[in-house]
Amino acid sequence: MSILIGILGLVVVFGLAYLLSNDKKAIDYKAVGIMLVMQVVLTLVMFKTTIGLTVIEAIGNGFTKVIEIGREGVVFVIGGWVPEGNSVFFVNVLLIIIFTSMLLSVLTYLRILPIIIKYLGGFLSKITGLSSVTTFHAINNIFFGQSEGLLAIKSHIHKMTNNNLFVISVSSMASVSASIMASYITMLPAKYVLGAMALNALSALIIGIIIAPEKNSAKNEVIDTKDATSAKSIFESISMGALDGGKVALIVAAMLIAYVGLMALIDAGFNAVIGLSFTELLGYIFAPIAWLMGVPSNEILVAGQTMGTKLATNEFVAMLQFVQHIPSLSEKTVGVVSVFLISFANFSSIGIISGSMQAINGEKASAVSKFGLKMLLAATMVSMLTATLVGLFI
Repeated sequence: MSILIGILGLVVVFGLAYLLSNDKKAIDYKAVGIMLVMQVVLTLVMFKTTIGLTVIEAIGNGFTKVIEIGREGVVFVIGGWVPEGNSVFFVNVLLIIIFTSMLLSVLTYLRILPIIIKYLGGFLSKITGLSSVTTFHAINNIFFGQSEGLLAIKSHIHKMTNNNLFVISVSSMASVSASIMASYITMLPAKYVLGAMALNALSALIIGIIIAPEKNSAKNEVIDTKDATSAKSIFESISMGALDGGKVALIVAAMLIAYVGLMALIDAGFNAVIGLSFTELLGYIFAPIAWLMGVPSNEILVAGQTMGTKLATNEFVAMLQFVQHIPSLSEKTVGVVSVFLISFANFSSIGIISGSMQAINGEKASAVSKFGLKMLLAATMVSMLTATLVGLFI
């Protein structure tokens, strides 16, 4: 029965994307079909085969080891500051971002990541017929955040149509940065975090090109990987990566202080007026969506609360809320909700993407800001598509 509900959920997502399409006749059904088949095969291999489970477990263990190594620097700087046995979110989760951001910066400077991304994007472009810039950006977003991902294609943005801009913006919002992935893994099962990052790249393209089909795009533009970094030496890349990671950690910490406090205030206000907290209200609003994604009926309120919180605030606030429920939830709910949380799809991301685009091309930024809410809806549908698909194989 849960499989049938999940399939119904997929039909609803695709149906909504079709209704939102600005040019239904131009939809590239072949590209959509190819990427959907790729997703099904990838999901099947990752979650239903021995070799797939072994590989994803090995990758997860590798990242866990990297986190442990990175904590050496954290302990050196703040050792003794935190009482033994206490779990401090800023220390144990956020500060590791500095180390992983530095690693990504070095791998980018050495052209290791840009070359991998360029050829994976080129392969995806060749088999789907989509433009090379669009597919490069989608793959690039597996590793880099919203702003960094857009900067990597800044030399191509001035030539993009509004539909192209919509697709790359959805890809940016539906992704997460590998530099903060390590923080996610400290809270959620690694296999779902890693699986979501890979699958979201395809989901974003699928939803994006249905809603805003590619038209008059240069299919085989040469990607200039020089845009990937401005570092002039490996030591500069280390410094830049560490500083960027430090900024992200502080920004996330500041947002959490603000959002968690604000949510508590709003909950108290709603409780006083209607006897129901805002978080509980979100649970009822998003419960039907959770059900369509395959979450068992007795757990849809918890799932709905988490999903609603993520959309209203950000993924970190939602994860902090969700981890408290994980021990009492079924594996399917844990998997579906964990995958749903792995994206930047929330209201604040509209401003981040518009601001990043403003720094690159003011004219294109005004176009992006006009479809901000539609972009958020599309990115949320991307999360629904990926989470529902994964749920079918749990």
